[in-house]
Amino acid sequence: MIIKELKIFSQNVQKDNFIINTILEVNRDFDIIFIQEPLWMTIRSIPSESNAKGISLLGVPNHPNWLKFARDPCLTNDLPRVISYINIRLSPLCFSLRKNIICHYDILLVSFFNNNSLYWIMNVYSDSSHTTLKYLKNTEINISNLLIMTGDSNIRDSTWDPLFPHHSTFSDDLFTIADSFNLELLSLTNCVCYKTRVWTDFG
Repeated sequence: MIIKELKIFSQNVQKDNFIINTILEVNRDFDIIFIQEPLWMTIRSIPSESNAKGISLLGVPNHPNWLKFARDPCLTNDLPRVISYINIRLSPLCFSLRKNIICHYDILLVSFFNNNSLYWIMNVYSDSSHTTLKYLKNTEINISNLLIMTGDSNIRDSTWDPLFPHHSTFSDDLFTIADSFNLELLSLTNCVCYKTRVWTDFG
């Protein structure tokens, strides 16, 4: 299987899993869906040697048409704030979550093969303290062919928000990080920040 382009959807759902379920159901023509700030909920209790009542197994929405990629929520105070869904029709491309390269609960780096070449996509959430932004700035990540890095950076800036009159110094850090991956800023197809439709051409 060889693809020429990808259709990607990204949205912060603000801990509303009904929105995730709706996105997965109505956007089946998309190839990849990036979600930020999902709500992790208890699915069931599982046996534990240290707790007679068991421990909670946490989860986020599944859908039969989508492959879900998410870090395991090991600690309740350290829940991952990014998940990614890959349309099941793209499963022959062997998508893989690469925690061996980036091990951070607010970054999902996923690799896949297309036409015998390795490509990468990255879903990012950075909180109001810009924790993830600082991590990416201070961490050397040696990958090539990163197609897209998108998500919610929690940065308001006049560069991409015409309703905001100021420039943020954190935006400079974001541009530095993007430049290190040979990425360029993409224009939004609508005026809603952090929600965009992106077509990536493999050439």
